[in-house]
Amino acid sequence: MKMLKLKMICLILFLSINSIYAQQTPAPKQSETILITGATAHLGNGKVIENSAIGFQDGKFTFVDELSKANPNDFQKVIDAKGHHVYPGFISPNSTLGLVEIDAVSASDDEREVGAINPHIRSIIAYNTESRVTETVRPNGVLIAQVTPRGGLISGTSSIVQLDAWNYEDAIITENDGIHVNWGKSYANKKNKIEPSSAYKKNKKKLKDFFTKAKDYKKNSKERNLVYEAVQPILEGKAKLFIHVHGAEEMTEAIDFFENFGVKDMVIVGGYETYKVAPLLKEKNIPVLLYRVHSLPMSEDDAIDLPFELPKKLLDAGVLVGFENSGDMERMQTRNLPFYAGTAINYGVPYEEALKMLTSNTAKILGIEKEVGSIEVGKNATLFISKGDALDIIGNDIYKAFIDGRDISLESHHTQLYKKFQKKLGQE
Repeated sequence: MKMLKLKMICLILFLSINSIYAQQTPAPKQSETILITGATAHLGNGKVIENSAIGFQDGKFTFVDELSKANPNDFQKVIDAKGHHVYPGFISPNSTLGLVEIDAVSASDDEREVGAINPHIRSIIAYNTESRVTETVRPNGVLIAQVTPRGGLISGTSSIVQLDAWNYEDAIITENDGIHVNWGKSYANKKNKIEPSSAYKKNKKKLKDFFTKAKDYKKNSKERNLVYEAVQPILEGKAKLFIHVHGAEEMTEAIDFFENFGVKDMVIVGGYETYKVAPLLKEKNIPVLLYRVHSLPMSEDDAIDLPFELPKKLLDAGVLVGFENSGDMERMQTRNLPFYAGTAINYGVPYEEALKMLTSNTAKILGIEKEVGSIEVGKNATLFISKGDALDIIGNDIYKAFIDGRDISLESHHTQLYKKFQKKLGQE
């Protein structure tokens, strides 16, 4: 009874706080043509324009070139960004943004479903556009996310959203883009002794039984089954299969397992030991959404800076890489996503290649490269202007951001608190 009262108090406080301060009002549709001039434009596809002109109309890029080739009079609004930097919006894959607000309040936590096999569970239904956490990542350049469920053997289906919308329908870029499987470890640590995992074998058998039945579903079943229906897109090559796995041996087994079921479009998520199987990934054209770069090694035998070196190792092997951020405090940590690229640069990844790991590479991996991921004519005008280097924690100072050409707010409860205590210090 006491626990119930405590939960009710937490829920009331949560609702009260959010009634006082809600998400910033989504920006209206772009109504005038805009030209950004003079900035160093990092296009996200490996190219840089030093003295650039970036124009957009009706939410689409219409002009991307040197300033000398532009006519500012053709645009209704001109933004002088001389000395500053322009980037395409960063993309956060494998994210739980909008699915959990406060970890301690169960009523605000909707990231996982009960049961082990849930391919029919759609994360987009639970996505909350009013999240106060989401608005704290936009000022660091993260404007797009793949909203992904957690838990079980098959967590469910993810969707890709832009981070400034009234509701989830307005937010969607790609609905139901892929299904997420948690492959697990083949070993267990019992009393400081490494042993084969019995759960691993059982789970592998469960997956085999499920996919065997799912593959036979269309041929033999007369009754509708939503769970089996949910995996048909990945069996037919119409959606992606995201395999969450870290071990090299497990990766090899997982790839072989799903190839036997005819799955052609696979992505490794996490992939701590991908550098050990990089030739296999390159050969089979399997991309990687790489485990959080700012982490300690998973094995005590590994070098302390191995996580920092992984982007360079995979880049050198010719594997397509993007950054992901799952782990402790992952929603709040999303704002640090740009700095994973900064660390990768310090460990040998060329600047524009590291940027691609936040933008065009991730867009390709998620299948949204025709819409976003780079600043190119015809694509969605999702971009931002930073006073300095956006991949550096000191230089990342963003004062303008656009999603589909809409001039979005960069205010949050962080900026409100900053202004509040600025006044206090001023008074003192």
